[in-house]
Amino acid sequence: MNKHFVGDTTVLLGRSLRHIARSPDTIITTAVMPIAFMLLFVYVFGGAIETGSDSYVNYLLPGILLITIASGISYTAFRLFLDMQGGIFERFQSMPIARSSVLWAHVLTSLVANLVSLVVVVLVALLMGFRTGTSVLGWLAVAGILVLFTLALTWIAIIPGLTAQSVDGASAFSYPLVFLPFVSSAFVPTASMPGPVRAFAEHQPVTAIVNAIRDLFAQEPVGSGIWTALAWCVGILVVAYLFANLTYRRKIS
Repeated sequence: MNKHFVGDTTVLLGRSLRHIARSPDTIITTAVMPIAFMLLFVYVFGGAIETGSDSYVNYLLPGILLITIASGISYTAFRLFLDMQGGIFERFQSMPIARSSVLWAHVLTSLVANLVSLVVVVLVALLMGFRTGTSVLGWLAVAGILVLFTLALTWIAIIPGLTAQSVDGASAFSYPLVFLPFVSSAFVPTASMPGPVRAFAEHQPVTAIVNAIRDLFAQEPVGSGIWTALAWCVGILVVAYLFANLTYRRKIS
């Protein structure tokens, strides 16, 4: 069964990646908005924002990376919705393939596409002056957090992809996720926020994840912060995975 699942997922993953290769504009579009935010905040607002950091792009980049992922996962819901509407799932059900491989192919496609977008954003940040002296281990830790965050949001995206009634409905769920970093420590320190807003910002997942990535880039002690970030990522991933699979079973039963 494991070999059957791996083989089926690999074949379906190849199918999804070919679709992306034929329309690379999806990756470009995913990266454009975060890059625009980065340019706007660094060159227009950066001089007026006090963060305690020598370089605002260094402070800003972790939040921009999360926005990139939140922007990219809307395409997962979009592609899944098109497959549902196009009868692909019914066709797959009539074939001797592992049912879960269909979802995993979409999830892994999202992971690959988002990693490419993240690399593009980091390259632009380097051109804008982003610098880090973190070690290879630090980069691997950042990559690990981003992969977990991508998987968590992608499994959330699976749910509207399966249940939406329109293309707009399949993609619209990502808007709150894109703007959640604006009420966090991504752009300004939470200490500068009014009481209720600060309380929310300090106890939502984006702040914990952004702070952990920022500390890794700055080679500062991460302490228990990285475990809080990982707990958020894993917790969201597990809950989203369970709900997505429950929704999938109901749709194809």
